[in-house]
Amino acid sequence: MSKPEKRGERPPQDDDPDLDGQEAAFDDDFDDVDADLDALDGEEDDDLDGEGVEDDQPNAEEIADEDALLPHSGYVVVVGRPNVGKSTLMNAILGEKIAIVSPKPQTTRLRQLGIYSAQGVQAIFVDTPGIHKPVTELGQFMVNVALDALQEADVILWVVDVSGPPNPDDQRVAALIRRAVEAAPRPVVIAMNKLDSTRPEFVIPNSEAYRALLPEADWATLSARHGDGVPDVLRRIVEKLPEGPRYYPDDQLSDMAMREIAAEVVREKALLNLDAEVPHAVAVEIEEYKERSETLTFIRAVIYVERDSHKGILIGKGGAMLKKIASEARAELERLTGTQVYLEPWVKVLKNWRRDPVMLERLGYKLRR
Repeated sequence: MSKPEKRGERPPQDDDPDLDGQEAAFDDDFDDVDADLDALDGEEDDDLDGEGVEDDQPNAEEIADEDALLPHSGYVVVVGRPNVGKSTLMNAILGEKIAIVSPKPQTTRLRQLGIYSAQGVQAIFVDTPGIHKPVTELGQFMVNVALDALQEADVILWVVDVSGPPNPDDQRVAALIRRAVEAAPRPVVIAMNKLDSTRPEFVIPNSEAYRALLPEADWATLSARHGDGVPDVLRRIVEKLPEGPRYYPDDQLSDMAMREIAAEVVREKALLNLDAEVPHAVAVEIEEYKERSETLTFIRAVIYVERDSHKGILIGKGGAMLKKIASEARAELERLTGTQVYLEPWVKVLKNWRRDPVMLERLGYKLRR
């Protein structure tokens, strides 16, 4: 393992208490407890007649409310080619940053849930990787994630970039949606994003070109980055969701564990700070995630790249780039955890990991067999 020239000190860990000499005392205590239990065995407890006992169980009305079907509930699978703003739109709908975003294509690699709950509504948004023509095992995995997600959709949300006409990847996505709808009919909404960067004279011809690919779909124009048109898109989605159960508590926004979120946050900061081909060759593994106390979280993150030259770029002169990435990641993780975060970043070279099925599975990218 190649290590930075100087490794930061870890927060001190508490030593385990010395238990020598205490076993005999504990044995005596447990003997006394056993005797007391034997004396109570078979006796009725006259004190437990229901008075003075707190009932923490929910009442029948609360249970019925939790089990009641919602007028609009289900899965909304968000699909589209890379870099059209799928994650940005999901974050805008939820009002919280759930999915990482960057200007780099193929930022999203895994399926991510974002849970929108309102009165009588629970829409579970499934953010998927951009559908493209894959050239690596990782690319194929990402496409498979999107294709698998389509099978569970109650509503399909196709996000497109209306600043330009459909390209071959858009046409490929439209064909996949048509195939999914033919196999199991379900509504489709086209979210024509990036209206803020579209010249006015191109809005109508470009939107008509997308609508021609899926003539039966509902549609709306919007700017996810600025929030314009987002409520209209959400309304169109919600009204198409079927009656269904409440799948998650109303206050839950995602199904990701903090360990997974930490890895994604570190990767996002690397994507935002690195140029050229390096971001696509970056993966992050959390080797240790430990809540040391109520106010301190320790995270050891390993950032993998494919080449020695990539490692040099990521570390930067005198470690400046790695420090910048870690500092930005630490600030966001402290906001998310509500604690001080001690982030210990490492950089390793893992040659051609994107083409290695074994390494892909180790990093959480489960391949089809």
